Amino acid sequence: MPNPRPEVQFATLEQQTEAAQLGMWVFLATEVLFFGALIFGYYVYRISYPDQFVLAGHDAKLLLGSINTAILVTSSLTMVAAIELVKRGEPSRAATMLFVTAMLGLAFLGGKGYEYFEDYQDHTVPLLSFVLKPREQPVVELFWMFYFVATGIHAIHLSIGIVAVLVLALHARHGRYSAAYYSPLEVLGLYWSFVDTVWLFLFAAIYPIGRA
Repeated sequence: MPNPRPEVQFATLEQQTEAAQLGMWVFLATEVLFFGALIFGYYVYRISYPDQFVLAGHDAKLLLGSINTAILVTSSLTMVAAIELVKRGEPSRAATMLFVTAMLGLAFLGGKGYEYFEDYQDHTVPLLSFVLKPREQPVVELFWMFYFVATGIHAIHLSIGIVAVLVLALHARHGRYSAAYYSPLEVLGLYWSFVDTVWLFLFAAIYPIGRA
């Protein structure tokens, strides 16, 4: 691979890397505000209607949520492995790890899609298929509104990340990254870690805390 050069607007690769990382951190800060407000709203209602939210939380698929959590945590490990492999001058192996990361992301989406199907079968989908169960009051629909809105937006973020991972995997396969230049991988790694972290908060709110 030829010696990488910074884009014309940057004096050095180090400056280009710092600018890219700063841009990603600013973007993630806005995302923290968005998801933070969403989760805060959930807990406000969770505290206001504890009994009803517990009833709704017991219908959330804990096993499927746990499996998806394991899948996403594993994908974070493969992402980190890809970055470390590039640092060691092994872009081909890094590309393989990136492909594995993307496949794990797709597996997560597949699991979530199956969970949505089961939710539909259980009549817990607001506006489409929602039926109150014994002892439930209409307020339980708020739990499911949060569930579908939050996990749906998270799935969109993950889908964007999967596309980006596949693109960078192809770039790595063609030798565009090396020990001298791997900034795009680090920036994408920040995004992927953020998406995984958001899921951990959503998982905790929906499944164990939701039914506690």
